[in-house]
Amino acid sequence: MGCAGSRACLGAPNTADGRDEAVRQSRGLSQELLELRGELVNTVNRSQCLVQEKECLKASLQEALEQLQTQHQRDLEDLEQRLRETYEQERRASEQRSREERERSTHSLQQQLEELKASHEALRLDLEQSHDQQLLSLRQQHQISLQELITSQTEELQSLNKTLKDAEMVLNEKIQELTRENKALMEKLAEEENRRREMQKDSHTVYLEQELESLKVVLDLKNQQLHQQEKKIMEVDKLTERNLKLGESLCKVQQENEDLKARMDRHAALSRQLSTEQAQLQESLQKESKMNKRLSMENEELVWKLHNGDLSSPRRSSPGGRSPSPLFSIHSPRSPSLFSSPPVSPR
Repeated sequence: MGCAGSRACLGAPNTADGRDEAVRQSRGLSQELLELRGELVNTVNRSQCLVQEKECLKASLQEALEQLQTQHQRDLEDLEQRLRETYEQERRASEQRSREERERSTHSLQQQLEELKASHEALRLDLEQSHDQQLLSLRQQHQISLQELITSQTEELQSLNKTLKDAEMVLNEKIQELTRENKALMEKLAEEENRRREMQKDSHTVYLEQELESLKVVLDLKNQQLHQQEKKIMEVDKLTERNLKLGESLCKVQQENEDLKARMDRHAALSRQLSTEQAQLQESLQKESKMNKRLSMENEELVWKLHNGDLSSPRRSSPGGRSPSPLFSIHSPRSPSLFSSPPVSPR
């Protein structure tokens, strides 16, 4: 019984260590999820800043348009030509920079996404493998400990039952023997009493009285032995009660085993929930990347439309009542991308 108790005590810290390790891994995953959420919020903020910059550029470009229309009407033709050349160079450079930056951003984001996927997949596999190994080890240890406890209690119960039966048999035999001896002594005492009555004045009266006293002493000794046997029977009853308590302890250990299995199932459900949240975060990152890519494509499309509109507009040659040339239609609030910097995709 002592060996079984020590094994149960040794199994409890192992179970607690396994739960602590699972909790630490779950906290690590939660921290990583928080970092991913922070990165997602930063990406959204950068996208909003890009839109605000676009609006600011629209307003500043409109103001520059009004100033240019007032100050440079006489030099419009020369300025238009220079602006055409400058615009063409800037447009090409801007397109090139935008294309290169978009390619770098897309490549970097894709690479980071792949690395993140690989890292999370490896972490998930390691966590699942470690969890499965710990779960299997805990189940094996618990099963072994439970089996040893059941075996020990069964053997102890059998030993106690056998000891109880042997003690009952011995006690019954001794009780029967003492009963027979007591009966014989009582018969002998009755005979001696009858003889004493018949020979009240006989010369052997003193001897018979002494014999009677000795028989009484023997009878007292036998009664004491009988009391001792009764005490042994009470001890056997106590052993039986202890056996019942051991059975109750076995039921309690089995209930604790069921509780441990339930906790391990809840831990497995938590691991699955963390994996689901990780997949949702990856999906959100992919959507944000697609949205940034779409914004870059819209900016590029606006530049292309502005360029086509500039080439198709007619030139004005009259130096008199000059009006704003088609070049300034490029500077309309609807096309702020003329002097804007190339869009920067969030990395």
